[in-house]
Amino acid sequence: MGKIDTGGSSAFSEELDFEESDNLLLGLDESQHHAVTVETEPLAILAGAGSGKTRVLTRRIAWRAVKGKEDPRRVLALTFTRKAAGELRSRLSRLGLRDQIAAGTFHSVAYSQLRIYWQDRGIKEPTLLTNKISFVTNLMPRDKRSTDTLDIVAEIEWAKARRISPEIYFAEAEKHGRTPPLGLQEVSNIFKSYEELKTERKFLDFDDLLSDCAKIIRSDKSFGDAQKWRFRNFYVDEFQDVNPLQFTLLSAWLDGRSGLCVVGDPNQAIYAWNGAEADHLVRFEEHFRDSTVVSLSKNYRSTPQIVETASCLLESSGIEAVRGGGLKPSITNYSDEEREAEGIAKKVNEIHFSGGKWSDQAILVRTNAQTEIFTSALREEGVPVKTVSGSGLLDRKDIKTVISELADSKSPLVQKINDLDESSGDGSSTNNEDEVTPDTERAVALAELRRLAEEYLALDPAAQSGSFVLWLKSQSQNLYEINDDAVEISTFHRSKGLEWSVVHVAGLEQGLVPIAHAKDSNAIAEERRLLYVALTRAKDRILCSWASSRHFSGNKRKRDPSPWLFNIERAIQNLEKPLTQEEQITKVKSARRKKTKTDLPETQQVKDLKEWRLSMSRASDVPAFVIFNDETLLDLVEVQPASLDELLKIKGIGPVKAERYGKEIIELVSRRY
Repeated sequence: MGKIDTGGSSAFSEELDFEESDNLLLGLDESQHHAVTVETEPLAILAGAGSGKTRVLTRRIAWRAVKGKEDPRRVLALTFTRKAAGELRSRLSRLGLRDQIAAGTFHSVAYSQLRIYWQDRGIKEPTLLTNKISFVTNLMPRDKRSTDTLDIVAEIEWAKARRISPEIYFAEAEKHGRTPPLGLQEVSNIFKSYEELKTERKFLDFDDLLSDCAKIIRSDKSFGDAQKWRFRNFYVDEFQDVNPLQFTLLSAWLDGRSGLCVVGDPNQAIYAWNGAEADHLVRFEEHFRDSTVVSLSKNYRSTPQIVETASCLLESSGIEAVRGGGLKPSITNYSDEEREAEGIAKKVNEIHFSGGKWSDQAILVRTNAQTEIFTSALREEGVPVKTVSGSGLLDRKDIKTVISELADSKSPLVQKINDLDESSGDGSSTNNEDEVTPDTERAVALAELRRLAEEYLALDPAAQSGSFVLWLKSQSQNLYEINDDAVEISTFHRSKGLEWSVVHVAGLEQGLVPIAHAKDSNAIAEERRLLYVALTRAKDRILCSWASSRHFSGNKRKRDPSPWLFNIERAIQNLEKPLTQEEQITKVKSARRKKTKTDLPETQQVKDLKEWRLSMSRASDVPAFVIFNDETLLDLVEVQPASLDELLKIKGIGPVKAERYGKEIIELVSRRY
């Protein structure tokens, strides 16, 4: 690929062979090619799981830069995690872009712009409130401080994400069916006190960064014009997760301009509980006039078995697998959570010794509270483990020393950044390249710190070292521990955007999946999409599990399988053999044309079975056919199973359904009519 020369005084000049821009289109399928090269903007790219959205996004940025359609120095890419921003910049560098693309989260970009504004106008910088828990605790009723503070903080964040002020919180929370642990009026009062105290102490929280940045861009013409000149083309990843407050800031940055490209997937919208609004993507053409929407529908990540199994959770996925056939997903039932953790740890070991790295595997669970038992079980098995709550970059003593030196420095960050390259050892090498020593760990940590410094310089080229340290601390909640070869344990939510060869999806029980507090249809639908996200993190293999009992508050309680395990089990049963791509497409088309030919007799036994099926479906909030389809009911009437073994021989009834419904079914079919 030709070079892009952005030096000198010209706004944007190029030294390249335009024919080489075609290299950026190599290997793209028809829909990806169209998404990269389509001229019309604003543009929305609907990218299903595993469809290559990051590849398309980076190719589009690079292709438009090479073609002279955009100046890469005027591009701002917005992501939802630091890791995603780093990956995007890394890919663009490999594609040949010499200029550092500015990329970061909404909050990090807003904070860097506000710091420029404060410094230019001699305004004393407000203190960033990084710990709302302690701040809100003193505003809570004394008898609720130990249990409900976190929920109230989450409620305040939900309200601010949706641009809801304390004055209208009560009405809006009531309209949206919010059920915080305290009364709505009491939450409203706490929210009001929180805002007043924050203002009095000259604090800003993360949501204030977004609202203040949008407000200043619109109210201060010189500052607003400077930011609009700085960034002219915007790319937004995971657009289905944008909330109204972020959308407001994006609109301020755009100011009616059309230079916008977003990527997202409505089937992976999992943050409505936190204020996100997938409507921005779903109705993109209504939000942005003269816009274009294109779709990517081929999954390059997962095997057909994984794609088909995961797709059973969606009303319509439209996703086709490109890879060849693989192993069927599995479902395992354990007696309790201890046996589940031990069983998965042994399975992790077994899979590892058959080949591959530890980091090829992950264990995904619904809540943070479930991670500890798996951490202990893996360590007991001698398996290296990594969790998001593990040792972080900023917790390292050597990194704290470097940060302290940067904080005390008055030099521009660009002059100090080379200091981060200092040697971490005596320069000697080891014969084992995979060995991780304290020195190599330090080198990796320093490299990560340098990467973050480069990220900040892309946002503010004239930044001082002290400014970088303040910005870095403001982002500390989003920094993961240093990567190494270990099995990752993560929640469904935190797994978003990641992938592993093998994924163990654990704790698939009613009350966890879906979570107990998901009551209305919208919340249930989001929980279903969340499980879809977890399943589609796997490239080669999925292992699902659930426990028949689990300890809560010191007591062991019986558990029921997640109602969606029935969907999954049914989908697995239909995977009769490894499918080629052609076989999968044929099967999908055949299923669409197929009509039910089962005619159930109108007997009292059939009526009783249908009535029972309907009550079970309502209790589980799933369609009746998910419990049992008519073909299974017909087999029950004809076979009249008298034992669990006989029941398991009937098509459509696997171990999960036999465990949950076996006794009731046998009793029903054994009745004398």
